[in-house]
Amino acid sequence: QVQLVESGGGLVQAGGSLRLSCAASGSIFSINVMGWYRQAPGKQRELVARITSGGSTNYADSVKGRFTISRDNAKNTVYLLMNSLKPEDTAVYYCNFRDTKNYWGQGTQVTVSS
Repeated sequence: QVQLVESGGGLVQAGGSLRLSCAASGSIFSINVMGWYRQAPGKQRELVARITSGGSTNYADSVKGRFTISRDNAKNTVYLLMNSLKPEDTAVYYCNFRDTKNYWGQGTQVTVSS
């Protein structure tokens, strides 16, 4: 099984930056996808960004150009650098790891003030 530990959430002013980290541990396959999803109250969980073990990335249109996802395969860690944050980015951000199964972190709160 895979365990995910998230960190880096917090409160930031609009226009500011945060970096989220998620470290995966356990029995993992080398070929996998790691990503970040977010969920605001009353809304569905949505994909923010994802990155394959080969380095291919996808971003939600709403964050494209502002957020950057990266990973360190040696550490089984994925990062999300969030720049130019907007109040609309306020949500709980969940780390996701997928190999033969789908795993979720417990979430970290990101709050962006106006």
